[in-house]
Amino acid sequence: MRMLPENERSLAPFRAEIDAIDAEMVELLVRRFEVVKHVIAVKRVEGLAALLPERVEDVVDKVMARAETKGLPPELVEKLWRILIQWVVDYENERLG
Repeated sequence: MRMLPENERSLAPFRAEIDAIDAEMVELLVRRFEVVKHVIAVKRVEGLAALLPERVEDVVDKVMARAETKGLPPELVEKLWRILIQWVVDYENERLG
């Protein structure tokens, strides 16, 4: 482990907390991804497209509203979720053919 410069040592506990939160976020993404695998199976059987625009907007609206009630900038959440959703749609498209 590298030593922190003197002027960064006061950041160490905050960095450790951010690292722990990042690890939790990865675990949540793992859970979400497991659900995506089930979604792909259902979409394949039902003949549904990977991209369902109304669902995308519903998800984005919900997370933005939740973010706003929690004091988190909704623009940040919108950007993150649109990137996440686009990645998932691309992933689904690869598997759905």
